[in-house]
Amino acid sequence: MKKILLLSDTHSFIDEQLLKFVRQADEVWHAGDIGNCEVTNKIKAIKPLRAVYGNIDNTECRTEFPLDNIFTIERVKVWITHIGGYPKRYDKRVANLLKEIKPNLFISGHSHILKVMFDKQYNLLHMNPGAAGIYGFHQIRTMLRFNINDDKIENLEVIELAKK
Repeated sequence: MKKILLLSDTHSFIDEQLLKFVRQADEVWHAGDIGNCEVTNKIKAIKPLRAVYGNIDNTECRTEFPLDNIFTIERVKVWITHIGGYPKRYDKRVANLLKEIKPNLFISGHSHILKVMFDKQYNLLHMNPGAAGIYGFHQIRTMLRFNINDDKIENLEVIELAKK
């Protein structure tokens, strides 16, 4: 079993409140708009990190992290990308690739809107953790925490951080 902390849209912001949750996870996944690699370096100093770059990320982040991160953990196939949309409203690039990649878990960021939905059409769980940073229109900083146990995604929790 793996304990996952999922976050997105830090926009160069990381604080002790967020790092407290990093320490409790086995792995941290970042769905883009990192801001600068100081954020990911602080996370990597504590726990293993899987990440993708987002539309605001600089050359350093784009060099270190891919546009798409596709991997299998336990028996769950995961696809993380920054701009993805959500069931029935996927980004065009994503919609074309979903049939090919066939993930069990599809993760995107970008919208700053926390959303977890099951997609019957593609038989996958979609997650967007909202935004963990302080920049953007969101009022509350959010992340998701869950366990991956064999082929199951369990104990999903919404984490709300202090208002911006």
